[in-house]
Amino acid sequence: MDTIKIGAFIAECRKKKNLTQKDLADKLFVTDRAVSKWERGRAVPDSSIMLDLCNELKISVNELLAGEYIEVKDFNKHAETNLIEITKQKEDADRRLLKIEIVLGYICSIFFIALIFLASYIQMATWLRVMLIVGGFVLFFIGCFVCVRIEQVAGYYECKHCHHKYVPTYAQTNWAMHLGRTRYLKCPKCGKKSWSKKVISREDC
Repeated sequence: MDTIKIGAFIAECRKKKNLTQKDLADKLFVTDRAVSKWERGRAVPDSSIMLDLCNELKISVNELLAGEYIEVKDFNKHAETNLIEITKQKEDADRRLLKIEIVLGYICSIFFIALIFLASYIQMATWLRVMLIVGGFVLFFIGCFVCVRIEQVAGYYECKHCHHKYVPTYAQTNWAMHLGRTRYLKCPKCGKKSWSKKVISREDC
């Protein structure tokens, strides 16, 4: 997705409507700084505001994502291209999140072990020893919460029986037995429980 092209197209459409950046921002209930970032290609409008932006500029979402006006005969082609690009970006973002999960897990584990080691083997006041132990456990459990949350939202779990790919709830993910990123979950499609593995793509779902 060419954010520079999209930004230039937003600016072009805005000017055709004789709107300043502040005018457009006020209509969308965002700041003019946000509009400026879109037009400079520093960011793209959030999905929650994309439809409102397109309505104000009298363009389609496909045209916004393509960064240009689309003729009717080319509409389906651009729609497919945009969908593929959005899917690819989500998969790349999910891969990054899963890498962050690993790094975060290691950091929290190292700090937990270090704090427990300090509390166990270094001479200090009892209250400080207790604080280190409690702090270690709190840090560890917060890290676990965040890591499970990342694993839940990044990618999908694939049912071993019907190969349906789905995103379980946080509670289902958290309480499921697991071996690494493979969790014992109930498939919402076939209703069977299986060791569902984590996958990035939803292709052939």
